[in-house]
Amino acid sequence: MRGLLSGITVVDLTSVVMGPYATQIFGDMGADVIKVESPEGDIMRHMGVGRSKAMGPIHLSVNRNKKSLVLDLRKDAARQALLRVVAKADVFVHAMRPSVIEKLGLGYSKIKEINPEIVYCGAYGFGEGGPYANEPAYDDMIQGVSGLCSVNALLAGEPRFTPTIIGDKVAGLTIAHSILAALFHRQRTGEGQSLEVPMFETLASFMLIEHLWERVFDLQSGSAGYPRVLSQLRKPHKTKNGYLCVLPYTDRNWKDFFALADRGDLAADPRYGTPNSRSQNYETLYKILGDIMMERTSEEWLSALKPLNIPVAPVNSLEDLFTDPHLKAVGMFIQKEHPSEGVLTQVRPPVKFEKTPSQVTRLAPRLGEHSREVLAGAGLSEHEISLLMEGSASV
Repeated sequence: MRGLLSGITVVDLTSVVMGPYATQIFGDMGADVIKVESPEGDIMRHMGVGRSKAMGPIHLSVNRNKKSLVLDLRKDAARQALLRVVAKADVFVHAMRPSVIEKLGLGYSKIKEINPEIVYCGAYGFGEGGPYANEPAYDDMIQGVSGLCSVNALLAGEPRFTPTIIGDKVAGLTIAHSILAALFHRQRTGEGQSLEVPMFETLASFMLIEHLWERVFDLQSGSAGYPRVLSQLRKPHKTKNGYLCVLPYTDRNWKDFFALADRGDLAADPRYGTPNSRSQNYETLYKILGDIMMERTSEEWLSALKPLNIPVAPVNSLEDLFTDPHLKAVGMFIQKEHPSEGVLTQVRPPVKFEKTPSQVTRLAPRLGEHSREVLAGAGLSEHEISLLMEGSASV
């Protein structure tokens, strides 16, 4: 079955996770994604222990549905070969600093010369217009400058990273939907264009959705930070025998919860009677909630809260995800045979399309596995390809 993006060719010069996550989404949707790598390969190939060299677990998790083309872009012949591949592509995406991509002769002005209709995406750490534009950026740096580490200090007592590469993944999702929007514009108008997706601005925007707070009204001196989610008492609540995530949210939820706890005094308390009054009294409200939750076991709370439609959930470990009954029922984990790596587990694309489903049709490639195929498809002769491949043991 053809995917949504069948017929779209993406030339992908990204590495690590941000860009590869975005381009894997395109591959899952049926695009022909050509992953361009140096002779050493994407660094994520070498992170963790795999079954064979340069086939580490994160690479296998974020580079499926792609072809691997090895080119040493420090060499002019390799750059010229890449331009011939790009000439037939729809999308070009890279994650190099602006000065580096220009020095390679692969900036938008050059790519546009050979392919005016291309959608060209620069996935940067920082936007080109600011003083940080040419600074290196990884998820740790972006979590720091975006304010994420500082809000974690409210819980940990010192700035802390969130234990997931959230900057990479939020930016990767933003890259994917932004390129799709540009392709939609091209479909309607025939116009290609360039776009930049900077991690810093993306995560700052992400953080400020709720934390802009009163600065909406007073940019200079309004209070920033949504109090409910910054409260130290917003956390999984301890029960008699474990922990639960519970969130009475609506007026009806709170009334039902207070009735269940036999706390009519709280139901009548004007501090907790409306969304606005509760928003001004989260500290005392969450303290009360935590105290009440310790009165029963997790099982007792689950059986009492679920029939009342009061939001409640267990605290799963990473290991619990693999046996979670819902994830099992919806087929979240799939296993496929890799030509060289054996049986691999993959997390299926989460979105379901009725007529054009995303699919895992090709597991992550070996380094340079498709170099000859891609270059031949771009019109290079066997002699030209052999000259390019000489001295590269990876291909």
